[in-house]
Amino acid sequence: MMRKTGLLWVLLLVSLYGANAQHLRELADEWKCAPAREVKEEGTVLSVSSYNISNWLTAVVPGTVLTTQLLHGQIPDPFYGMNNLRIPDIYATGREYYTYWFARNIEQEYPVDGQQVWLQFRGVNYGCDVYFNGSKLNKETHKGMFLRQEYNITSLMRKDGHNRLAVIVYPPDEPGNANGGQGGDGTIAKNVTHQYVAGWDWIQPVRDRNTGIWDKVFIKTTGAAQIRNPHVVTRVPGVRLPEGTQAPAKVQVSAEVYNPTEKVLDGTLQYELNSRKVSARVSLAPGETKLVQLPDYTMEQPRLWWPNTYGSQPLYTMPLQFVVAGKGVSDMDTITFGVREIQHAWNTTTQSMEIRVNGQKIFIKGGNWIVSDAMLRFSRKRYDAEVRYHRDMNLNLIRIWGGALTERPEFYEACDRYGMLVMQDFWGSGDCNGRWVDPLKKEDQWARRKYPDNHSLFIQSAADQIRMLRNYTSLAIWCGGNEITLPEDIHQALKDSLMPLLDGTRWFVDYSNSDSMSYNHIGGNGDGPYGIQDITTFWRDQTWPFNSEVGSVGVGDYASLQRFLPEANLVAPQYKGKRASVVDSVWDYHKYISYEGAIDVYGKPANVADFARKAQLVNYNQYRGLIEGFTAHEWEWYSGVIIWKTQNPWTAMRGQMYDYYLDPNACLFGLRSAGEPLHIMMNPVDSMVMVTNNTFTARRDLMLVAKLFDKNGKETFVTQVFSEAPAHRSKPYFSLSEALKKAAYTEGVFVSLQLLDVNKQLISDNLYWLPGIDGQYTALQQMPAAKPEIICQETEKGKVRIVIRNPSGGPVAFFNRLSLVNAKTKKRILPAFYSDNYVSVLPGAEKKITIDYHPEGEEIALLAEGWNYTETYHTITHEK
Repeated sequence: MMRKTGLLWVLLLVSLYGANAQHLRELADEWKCAPAREVKEEGTVLSVSSYNISNWLTAVVPGTVLTTQLLHGQIPDPFYGMNNLRIPDIYATGREYYTYWFARNIEQEYPVDGQQVWLQFRGVNYGCDVYFNGSKLNKETHKGMFLRQEYNITSLMRKDGHNRLAVIVYPPDEPGNANGGQGGDGTIAKNVTHQYVAGWDWIQPVRDRNTGIWDKVFIKTTGAAQIRNPHVVTRVPGVRLPEGTQAPAKVQVSAEVYNPTEKVLDGTLQYELNSRKVSARVSLAPGETKLVQLPDYTMEQPRLWWPNTYGSQPLYTMPLQFVVAGKGVSDMDTITFGVREIQHAWNTTTQSMEIRVNGQKIFIKGGNWIVSDAMLRFSRKRYDAEVRYHRDMNLNLIRIWGGALTERPEFYEACDRYGMLVMQDFWGSGDCNGRWVDPLKKEDQWARRKYPDNHSLFIQSAADQIRMLRNYTSLAIWCGGNEITLPEDIHQALKDSLMPLLDGTRWFVDYSNSDSMSYNHIGGNGDGPYGIQDITTFWRDQTWPFNSEVGSVGVGDYASLQRFLPEANLVAPQYKGKRASVVDSVWDYHKYISYEGAIDVYGKPANVADFARKAQLVNYNQYRGLIEGFTAHEWEWYSGVIIWKTQNPWTAMRGQMYDYYLDPNACLFGLRSAGEPLHIMMNPVDSMVMVTNNTFTARRDLMLVAKLFDKNGKETFVTQVFSEAPAHRSKPYFSLSEALKKAAYTEGVFVSLQLLDVNKQLISDNLYWLPGIDGQYTALQQMPAAKPEIICQETEKGKVRIVIRNPSGGPVAFFNRLSLVNAKTKKRILPAFYSDNYVSVLPGAEKKITIDYHPEGEEIALLAEGWNYTETYHTITHEK
């Protein structure tokens, strides 16, 4: 045990620090690249500024070989049609084909007065050698997609300020055969890298396996000493509520301070928070790194951070400085954090773990996430939009799936802002790492169980990523791997050494569907079901009590399909019965899964646009039913559910609430409805009306209203009652079964459920459309046209208010899709954030919708189209 601990300490000493510093600049743009096979010179020559690289290609950094090739038109867009098949795959070409040189000039003032200059790489895939001003910086080839690099380049800086950086990047050692298996033939997992790039059942392979300088590169300038690995922990004792005066909380701060010089340095590590300064004196011997624990700070009346729908997400900013005596500030890290404490406890009723925040149990409504973009084209703006969509779905957790990445700081910053807890898997999957027999895998389970080849590199990379992410408020759970434990020595290192030493504040679960997370009492793998379901399944059939993966369909509408399907392939699937469908080859390539008979009950699709329109009805119902079914049994059967999946990093046709282009479909709004903190709903099994209260406070004097409407808009009042809604649970109130029998709805009927407060303010509005006794939605197909009045105003730049009024005496204005568009091109503005969509308005009622978007100077209009409302464009006026 002592020898193992010693090894871990050696690995941990390869320490890096965060990217918010006093003098920091990103080396974006101005990069050049060339295939290594076309470059004869060595790196010591290429990295001299006199060597001419003007004829090299402009490179995308952060980026990959493919993103650069795409920029220059050397490959077609792999997300469109069958284009991906036209791109050479690394398994056929060999690794040399995608081995590239990346270089750029760096204009940087020569360091003076003891300044230190540091070169940082936040991620290179997979191996690299780094040269600067004619010298090689790494003695051995750096390997590992997730292991950051840092080099002190002070002594190599040129006095004239003209510097040159050159990096040769090598693909993964084992790129794997993309043979159609999950992770291809599995050998991609021999590397410490992401696995989906060899293909999965929701993506085609990424041909270069994302070789490149895929994450940010920085130059950092400090004084004589450097801050490394700051760590902020907040302690919130007791059981708290979001409202009212708060009892004190504790803030605990530590950091390493490094002295790279040959002199003794005396100084102070300090920060200021709420106008109070906390500090500690530090003396550093030459070359010494010292871990400094600052005194605990007691914060009076803290503003607490809560998960989405449970409270607000205030954040504090802390400038952490190291001041060298007589020299001033040597280094500074600015840390943004929220005050909260995350715990977990075994729920003996559900037989699963429950997550607690600030002492309160949180019912988890989560989504599984792969990456923002399959080719790693990340941006702060895109991260913000995607996480905001998850906030808008009324979810409160995002799980980062183990075949992908440890997500980037910009992702976590967005989760901190929007109140999304994060479950972060490490890099392993049951498919590649040997859980199951798989004839598509190159090696047997015994060999795959030992992946990756370099366990020390995995442990070192994990330690580094823990340090990088541990200060983010949203990070709630660390997970060993997807559907399998990691090899025993890696597992033990994570669980028994790295987590206690480097974090110690979060739950570490062995693997994503472990019995330690959710007792598997019904057999199987602990995940699913996947694909289209009878809605009653979610309500009636008990599944795993903390289900880490359960999901369904997710085809976008016609506008979405047109973005990546050639016109010739815009052909609707035809369902033939018994789960058989005729599907276009491009749909199949983009991983379409069957809607089975769920479309045809709305009437056989007339064309692909009609298919996509009817698919949205199914999408809405599937995901509304999923969340309603789980919350109906919260804290009875379940402590949480995580949907598989909520987004796609490429143009797949399944499991997505918005498409790759950030265009939401009806799945998102079905989830938004079902995930309301206070939500009224109907059990489709017995027609019981229920209210779920996902807040910490019981609500009284709530009015429950139930009505029926036929296809012509004729209203049948059922009942309305005042009642209460207990905190942390769902409660049944009355059944509509008798009312539905009396209505004798042979063709179908609308069920309107509303929840109002004592001031008649609407809290929850839920409309179900039920089929006729033959299971067909005949009433929907026979609805007369609605004639809603739609008023559109831009209240301020980037904000639009929509009012939809449906006159009395007509039918329900059913399932209206609103789209903010460019007034000239009629193309949708993406991303745009709707307070609601696919909205239905009862006769004599109105609904107000707000739209947020990022204005780009274009003239905008509104496109409204409904089930029984003709597509119409509306002018947007400006509020005076």
